[in-house]
Amino acid sequence: DLRAVMAAYGQTQYSPALQSAGPYTPYTYHTQGYSMPSYNIKTEDGLSHSPGQNSLLSYSNFSSTPPSQGLYSYSTPGQSHTHTHTHTHTLGFNIGNRITNYSQSQYSPYYNTHYNSPYLASSNISPSAITTPIPYQHPEHPPVVPNHSPESHPGTDGWPASSLYWRMIYYPLSILFIFLSCSLRVFVWDLDETIIIFHSLLTGSFSTRFGKDSSKAVSLGLWMEEMIFNLADSRLFFNDLEECDQVHIDDVASDDNGQDLSMYNFGTDGFQSPAGAGTLCLGSGVHGGVDWMRKLAFRYRRVKEIYNTYKNNVGGLVGSPKREEWLQLRREMEVLTDLWLTQAVKALALINSRPNCVNVLVTTTQLIPALSKVLLYGLGSAFPIENIYSATKTGKESCFERVAQRFGRRAVYVVIGDGVEEESVAKKKNMPFWRVSCRPDLEALSHALELDYL
Repeated sequence: DLRAVMAAYGQTQYSPALQSAGPYTPYTYHTQGYSMPSYNIKTEDGLSHSPGQNSLLSYSNFSSTPPSQGLYSYSTPGQSHTHTHTHTHTLGFNIGNRITNYSQSQYSPYYNTHYNSPYLASSNISPSAITTPIPYQHPEHPPVVPNHSPESHPGTDGWPASSLYWRMIYYPLSILFIFLSCSLRVFVWDLDETIIIFHSLLTGSFSTRFGKDSSKAVSLGLWMEEMIFNLADSRLFFNDLEECDQVHIDDVASDDNGQDLSMYNFGTDGFQSPAGAGTLCLGSGVHGGVDWMRKLAFRYRRVKEIYNTYKNNVGGLVGSPKREEWLQLRREMEVLTDLWLTQAVKALALINSRPNCVNVLVTTTQLIPALSKVLLYGLGSAFPIENIYSATKTGKESCFERVAQRFGRRAVYVVIGDGVEEESVAKKKNMPFWRVSCRPDLEALSHALELDYL
C-alpha cells in the first residue's frame, strides 16, 4: 500500500485542515543599479503580483519585448501577498525512526530496518548497508518447500496427473501477477516550490524560512524571471500566445493542416492584429476564424519543435553570451537553495529509469512560460512536452482528470507537491500525496524510489 509506505517517511495522508497559509510579510525591495521593463507575472499560486521595481537585473541579448506587451509581476512594496502553499511538514524529521516504527508493524518482513539515514541520530540503529528485503512468511504457517521428486509429478511435463486442472488455475494467475507487477505508475508533479525554487525567491519567503540572504535570493529570482520571459518572448511566441493560452501543447493541433513551416514567416502572416493581442483569444473560447486558428496551431507546433530540439541543449537555444550567464545563474541558485533542484532531478531520473513509470507535470503557470521554466531549469529530459499541463485556465482538478483519461483508470497515480490545491485534489480522487516542504522531503522520496517502495 503506497500510503503505508508514505507514512513510513512521515507523509501523513492528508493535512488535517487543508487550509491556506497566512499571507506573507510584504518584502521591501532594495535599490539596485540595473534596470529593465517591469513584468506582470502570473505565478504558480495563480495570483498576480507586482513588484513595482524600477531596478531589475538587465541582460539585453534577447530580443526586446514590445512596449505594449503585458507580462507578469510580483507584489509591490507595501502590498501583502497571500500565498496558498501550506507547509505542514515538520523540519528535521527522523526518517530512520519512522522506518523503524513501520518495520515493527505487520508489514515488517517487507522492509529492512538497517537504514543509515543522514537524518538518523538514534544509536540503536545498525549502520550496516541496506540488504535485500526479507521474503514474506506468515508467522502461523511454515514455508512451503516444493517437492520435485518424480513420484509427485507423474506427468511427462512435470505436472501432476490432474495437470489440466492445475494448468487452468496456474496460467491465469501467472498472467495476472505479471500484469499487476507491470502496471503503470504515473507521478504527477507540481513545479514551483516542489521541483524548482522560483516564486518564493521573489517574495522573500524562501530566505526567511531557511535563513538565507534575502537580497541575494531576490536578485537571483529576478535574474531567472528575466531569462524565463525573454526566452518565452524571443523563441516561444509568448507575445502572440499570452492571451491564447492552452492547457496542453496539442490542444489546437486539430486546426493544423500540416503545412511545411521551414520557410514560413511568422512575423508577416498577419496573426497579430493592430488592436492588440487582447482581441484575439476571448475567455469564452471565441477565436478569429479558420485561417487565424491555423496560424495559432502553427505557432504551437513550432514551440513543440523547438522544445524537442533544444530540451537537452538549452545553451544552444539561448546562445552566447547568454549561455554563460545562464550557467552562472544555475550554479548560484543551487548554492543558495542547498541543491534543491539537484535532489528533485535525482527523483525524476529514478522514475524515468523505470519502464512502467512516467513523470507528468501539472503547473498553474501559463503553458509557454512553464515550458521556458522547464528548459531553463534543465528539466527537458525529465518531462516530454506531451506530459506538461497548464492549470491556469481550468484548475488542477481538470488537468488531473485529463491525465487520468490519458493513462487510464488502471494506472496508479502518485501526486507530489507543496500546495493546498494539488493536495485537496489528490484527496478527492483518492490518490496518494507526497508533500514537499523542504529538501529532506525530496531526499526521502529518492530513498523510497531507490528501494522500490513506490
